[in-house]
Amino acid sequence: MNKISIQSAFWFLALFGFSFLSCAQSEENKPQKLEETKQIKATNMENKMKVEIWSDVMCPFCYIGKRNFETALAQFADKEYIDVVWKSFQLDSSIPEVAKESYAEYLVINKGMAKEQVKGMLDNVTASAKQVGLEYNFDKSVMVNSLNAHKLLQFAKAKGLGSEAEEVLFRAFFTDGENIADQATLVALGKEIGLEKSEVQTALSDKKYEDLVKADIQEARQVGVQGVPFFVMDRKYAVSGAQPAQAFTQNLEKAYTEWRKLNPVSKLEITQGQSCTPDGICD
Repeated sequence: MNKISIQSAFWFLALFGFSFLSCAQSEENKPQKLEETKQIKATNMENKMKVEIWSDVMCPFCYIGKRNFETALAQFADKEYIDVVWKSFQLDSSIPEVAKESYAEYLVINKGMAKEQVKGMLDNVTASAKQVGLEYNFDKSVMVNSLNAHKLLQFAKAKGLGSEAEEVLFRAFFTDGENIADQATLVALGKEIGLEKSEVQTALSDKKYEDLVKADIQEARQVGVQGVPFFVMDRKYAVSGAQPAQAFTQNLEKAYTEWRKLNPVSKLEITQGQSCTPDGICD
Protein backbone atom coordinates (compact mmCIF):
# COMPACT_ATOMS: atom_id res chain seq x y z
CA MET A 1 0.00 0.00 0.00
CA ASN A 2 1.23 3.44 -0.81
CA LYS A 3 2.22 5.40 2.24
CA ILE A 4 1.14 8.93 2.95
CA SER A 5 3.66 11.64 3.67
CA ILE A 6 2.91 13.59 6.82
CA GLN A 7 4.03 16.87 8.32
CA SER A 8 4.89 16.15 11.96
CA ALA A 9 4.89 18.79 14.64
CA PHE A 10 8.48 19.73 15.51
CA TRP A 11 8.09 19.77 19.24
CA PHE A 12 6.66 16.29 19.39
CA LEU A 13 9.56 14.99 17.39
CA ALA A 14 11.67 16.39 20.19
CA LEU A 15 9.31 15.00 22.82
CA PHE A 16 9.37 11.38 21.75
CA GLY A 17 12.67 11.35 19.91
CA PHE A 18 11.81 9.52 16.70
CA SER A 19 10.35 10.41 13.33
CA PHE A 20 8.00 7.49 12.69
CA LEU A 21 5.87 7.35 15.83
CA SER A 22 5.37 11.09 16.13
CA CYS A 23 2.43 13.29 16.98
CA ALA A 24 1.52 15.35 13.92
CA GLN A 25 -0.21 18.65 13.25
CA SER A 26 -0.52 19.16 9.49
CA GLU A 27 -1.04 22.52 7.87
CA GLU A 28 -2.43 20.98 4.68
CA ASN A 29 -6.19 20.82 4.18
CA LYS A 30 -6.07 18.69 1.04
CA PRO A 31 -7.30 15.07 1.18
CA GLN A 32 -4.65 12.39 1.05
CA LYS A 33 -5.47 9.46 -1.25
CA LEU A 34 -4.90 5.92 -0.03
CA GLU A 35 -4.64 2.90 -2.31
CA GLU A 36 -7.60 2.76 -4.71
CA THR A 37 -10.19 0.07 -4.09
CA LYS A 38 -9.81 -2.50 -6.88
CA GLN A 39 -13.11 -4.24 -6.37
CA ILE A 40 -16.61 -2.94 -5.73
CA LYS A 41 -17.21 -3.27 -2.02
CA ALA A 42 -20.12 -5.26 -0.70
CA THR A 43 -22.84 -3.26 0.97
CA ASN A 44 -22.20 -2.84 4.69
CA MET A 45 -24.85 -4.63 6.74
CA GLU A 46 -25.42 -1.43 8.71
CA ASN A 47 -24.89 0.67 5.58
CA LYS A 48 -22.44 3.01 7.27
CA MET A 49 -19.16 4.48 6.07
CA LYS A 50 -16.25 3.75 8.40
CA VAL A 51 -13.97 6.50 9.74
CA GLU A 52 -10.96 5.07 11.57
CA ILE A 53 -8.98 7.32 13.92
CA TRP A 54 -5.52 6.43 15.20
CA SER A 55 -4.56 8.37 18.35
CA ASP A 56 -2.73 8.22 21.66
CA VAL A 57 -4.21 9.61 24.86
CA MET A 58 -0.86 11.32 25.56
CA CYS A 59 -0.97 13.33 22.31
CA PRO A 60 -2.44 16.82 22.87
CA PHE A 61 -3.14 17.29 19.16
CA CYS A 62 -5.23 14.10 19.23
CA TYR A 63 -7.67 15.63 21.73
CA ILE A 64 -7.84 18.84 19.71
CA GLY A 65 -8.32 16.84 16.51
CA LYS A 66 -11.08 14.81 18.15
CA ARG A 67 -12.95 17.97 19.05
CA ASN A 68 -12.59 19.45 15.55
CA PHE A 69 -13.72 16.20 13.92
CA GLU A 70 -16.74 16.02 16.22
CA THR A 71 -17.67 19.60 15.28
CA ALA A 72 -17.56 18.64 11.60
CA LEU A 73 -19.48 15.41 12.15
CA ALA A 74 -22.23 17.16 14.12
CA GLN A 75 -22.85 19.42 11.12
CA PHE A 76 -22.65 16.62 8.55
CA ALA A 77 -26.06 15.97 6.99
CA ASP A 78 -25.58 12.19 6.82
CA LYS A 79 -23.85 11.68 10.16
CA GLU A 80 -26.13 8.75 11.01
CA TYR A 81 -24.37 6.83 8.25
CA ILE A 82 -20.88 7.36 9.70
CA ASP A 83 -19.31 4.67 11.88
CA VAL A 84 -16.40 6.09 13.94
CA VAL A 85 -13.79 3.51 14.98
CA TRP A 86 -11.00 4.54 17.36
CA LYS A 87 -7.62 2.86 16.92
CA SER A 88 -4.78 2.53 19.43
CA PHE A 89 -1.38 4.11 18.83
CA GLN A 90 1.49 4.49 21.32
CA LEU A 91 3.86 7.39 20.84
CA ASP A 92 6.37 6.01 23.33
CA SER A 93 5.96 2.49 24.66
CA SER A 94 9.15 2.76 26.73
CA ILE A 95 7.71 5.11 29.35
CA PRO A 96 7.29 3.24 32.67
CA GLU A 97 3.87 2.42 34.09
CA VAL A 98 4.81 4.00 37.43
CA ALA A 99 4.73 7.80 37.28
CA LYS A 100 8.15 9.38 37.81
CA GLU A 101 7.94 12.76 36.10
CA SER A 102 5.53 15.46 35.07
CA TYR A 103 5.01 16.26 31.41
CA ALA A 104 7.49 19.13 31.49
CA GLU A 105 10.04 17.22 33.56
CA TYR A 106 9.98 14.38 31.06
CA LEU A 107 10.98 16.77 28.27
CA VAL A 108 13.73 18.41 30.28
CA ILE A 109 15.23 15.26 31.81
CA ASN A 110 14.87 12.75 28.99
CA LYS A 111 15.18 14.96 25.94
CA GLY A 112 17.64 17.54 27.18
CA MET A 113 15.38 20.47 26.38
CA ALA A 114 15.66 23.79 28.19
CA LYS A 115 12.96 24.60 30.72
CA GLU A 116 12.15 27.87 28.94
CA GLN A 117 11.72 26.06 25.61
CA VAL A 118 9.44 23.47 27.18
CA LYS A 119 7.33 26.13 28.85
CA GLY A 120 6.89 28.00 25.58
CA MET A 121 5.81 24.88 23.69
CA LEU A 122 3.34 23.78 26.33
CA ASP A 123 1.90 27.29 26.57
CA ASN A 124 1.32 27.30 22.81
CA VAL A 125 -0.49 23.97 22.72
CA THR A 126 -2.54 24.97 25.79
CA ALA A 127 -3.70 28.07 23.91
CA SER A 128 -4.61 25.94 20.86
CA ALA A 129 -6.66 23.63 23.06
CA LYS A 130 -8.47 26.55 24.66
CA GLN A 131 -9.62 27.73 21.22
CA VAL A 132 -11.70 24.55 20.85
CA GLY A 133 -12.99 24.59 24.44
CA LEU A 134 -10.45 22.27 26.06
CA GLU A 135 -8.54 22.88 29.28
CA TYR A 136 -4.98 21.57 29.40
CA ASN A 137 -3.14 21.45 32.72
CA PHE A 138 0.32 20.19 31.88
CA ASP A 139 1.47 20.99 35.40
CA LYS A 140 -0.80 18.14 36.57
CA SER A 141 -0.17 15.65 33.77
CA VAL A 142 2.10 12.74 34.65
CA MET A 143 4.03 10.75 32.07
CA VAL A 144 3.10 7.08 32.28
CA ASN A 145 2.82 4.23 29.81
CA SER A 146 -0.48 4.46 27.91
CA LEU A 147 -0.89 0.71 27.29
CA ASN A 148 -3.46 0.18 30.06
CA ALA A 149 -5.46 3.15 28.81
CA HIS A 150 -5.54 1.61 25.35
CA LYS A 151 -6.65 -1.71 26.79
CA LEU A 152 -9.62 0.09 28.34
CA LEU A 153 -10.33 1.67 24.95
CA GLN A 154 -10.30 -1.72 23.24
CA PHE A 155 -12.75 -3.15 25.78
CA ALA A 156 -14.98 -0.07 25.50
CA LYS A 157 -14.97 -0.40 21.69
CA ALA A 158 -16.34 -3.93 22.03
CA LYS A 159 -19.22 -2.43 24.02
CA GLY A 160 -19.87 0.34 21.50
CA LEU A 161 -18.32 3.00 23.75
CA GLY A 162 -15.09 3.82 21.94
CA SER A 163 -15.69 7.55 21.57
CA GLU A 164 -16.82 7.85 25.17
CA ALA A 165 -13.69 6.07 26.39
CA GLU A 166 -11.42 8.35 24.35
CA GLU A 167 -13.10 11.42 25.80
CA VAL A 168 -12.74 10.43 29.47
CA LEU A 169 -9.16 9.26 28.96
CA PHE A 170 -8.13 12.53 27.28
CA ARG A 171 -9.83 14.56 29.99
CA ALA A 172 -8.25 12.48 32.74
CA PHE A 173 -4.76 12.94 31.34
CA PHE A 174 -4.73 16.53 30.08
CA THR A 175 -7.25 18.26 32.35
CA ASP A 176 -7.50 16.34 35.60
CA GLY A 177 -3.92 15.07 35.87
CA GLU A 178 -4.94 11.50 36.63
CA ASN A 179 -2.67 8.49 36.27
CA ILE A 180 -3.99 6.74 33.14
CA ALA A 181 -1.84 3.67 33.86
CA ASP A 182 -3.42 3.11 37.29
CA GLN A 183 -6.00 0.34 37.21
CA ALA A 184 -8.22 1.86 39.91
CA THR A 185 -8.34 5.10 37.93
CA LEU A 186 -9.23 3.24 34.73
CA VAL A 187 -11.94 1.25 36.50
CA ALA A 188 -13.47 4.52 37.71
CA LEU A 189 -13.31 5.99 34.20
CA GLY A 190 -14.91 2.85 32.81
CA LYS A 191 -17.75 3.06 35.30
CA GLU A 192 -18.23 6.70 34.32
CA ILE A 193 -19.14 5.68 30.77
CA GLY A 194 -21.32 2.75 31.83
CA LEU A 195 -18.93 -0.20 32.02
CA GLU A 196 -19.09 -2.72 34.84
CA LYS A 197 -16.27 -2.62 37.40
CA SER A 198 -15.59 -6.37 37.30
CA GLU A 199 -15.56 -6.39 33.49
CA VAL A 200 -13.03 -3.56 33.31
CA GLN A 201 -10.80 -5.27 35.88
CA THR A 202 -10.88 -8.47 33.84
CA ALA A 203 -10.20 -6.63 30.59
CA LEU A 204 -7.13 -4.87 32.02
CA SER A 205 -5.58 -8.24 32.90
CA ASP A 206 -6.70 -10.03 29.73
CA LYS A 207 -3.90 -10.41 27.16
CA LYS A 208 -6.51 -10.32 24.40
CA TYR A 209 -6.92 -6.57 24.76
CA GLU A 210 -3.17 -5.98 24.79
CA ASP A 211 -2.99 -7.97 21.56
CA LEU A 212 -5.70 -5.77 20.06
CA VAL A 213 -3.66 -2.68 20.93
CA LYS A 214 -0.61 -4.14 19.23
CA ALA A 215 -2.71 -5.14 16.21
CA ASP A 216 -3.89 -1.54 15.79
CA ILE A 217 -0.31 -0.27 15.96
CA GLN A 218 0.82 -2.82 13.39
CA GLU A 219 -2.10 -1.89 11.15
CA ALA A 220 -1.08 1.76 11.42
CA ARG A 221 2.30 0.91 9.91
CA GLN A 222 0.62 -0.93 7.04
CA VAL A 223 -1.72 1.97 6.33
CA GLY A 224 1.14 4.47 6.39
CA VAL A 225 0.47 6.29 9.65
CA GLN A 226 3.55 8.28 10.64
CA GLY A 227 1.98 10.56 13.24
CA VAL A 228 -1.24 11.04 15.14
CA PRO A 229 -4.03 11.99 15.07
CA PHE A 230 -4.68 10.25 11.77
CA PHE A 231 -8.20 10.00 10.32
CA VAL A 232 -8.89 7.44 7.58
CA MET A 233 -12.18 7.67 5.70
CA ASP A 234 -13.42 4.54 3.95
CA ARG A 235 -9.78 3.44 3.47
CA LYS A 236 -9.55 5.91 0.56
CA TYR A 237 -8.78 9.31 2.08
CA ALA A 238 -6.88 10.43 5.16
CA VAL A 239 -6.55 13.60 7.20
CA SER A 240 -3.38 13.99 9.25
CA GLY A 241 -3.15 16.19 12.32
CA ALA A 242 -5.47 18.44 14.31
CA GLN A 243 -6.88 20.25 11.32
CA PRO A 244 -9.82 22.70 11.42
CA ALA A 245 -13.37 21.36 11.31
CA GLN A 246 -13.73 22.60 7.72
CA ALA A 247 -10.99 20.25 6.54
CA PHE A 248 -12.82 17.29 8.06
CA THR A 249 -16.10 18.42 6.51
CA GLN A 250 -14.58 18.61 3.04
CA ASN A 251 -13.05 15.15 3.29
CA LEU A 252 -16.17 13.61 4.83
CA GLU A 253 -18.28 14.92 1.97
CA LYS A 254 -15.87 13.65 -0.68
CA ALA A 255 -15.43 10.20 0.85
CA TYR A 256 -19.13 9.80 1.65
CA THR A 257 -20.26 10.77 -1.86
CA GLU A 258 -18.04 8.07 -3.36
CA TRP A 259 -19.00 5.53 -0.70
CA ARG A 260 -22.72 6.09 -1.17
CA LYS A 261 -22.48 5.36 -4.88
CA LEU A 262 -21.17 1.91 -4.04
CA ASN A 263 -23.54 1.46 -1.10
CA PRO A 264 -26.97 2.70 -2.22
CA VAL A 265 -29.86 2.87 0.20
CA SER A 266 -32.05 -0.20 -0.20
CA LYS A 267 -35.63 0.60 -1.13
CA LEU A 268 -38.30 -2.08 -0.84
CA GLU A 269 -41.36 -2.40 -3.03
CA ILE A 270 -44.12 -2.96 -0.49
CA THR A 271 -47.44 -4.68 -1.15
CA GLN A 272 -49.80 -3.31 1.47
CA GLY A 273 -52.19 -5.50 3.47
CA GLN A 274 -53.99 -5.48 6.80
CA SER A 275 -51.55 -4.96 9.66
CA CYS A 276 -51.06 -3.59 13.18
CA THR A 277 -48.80 -0.67 14.08
CA PRO A 278 -46.81 -0.14 17.31
CA ASP A 279 -49.32 2.51 18.42
CA GLY A 280 -52.06 -0.13 18.62
CA ILE A 281 -53.93 0.62 15.40
CA CYS A 282 -54.96 -2.50 13.47
CA ASP A 283 -56.78 -2.18 10.16
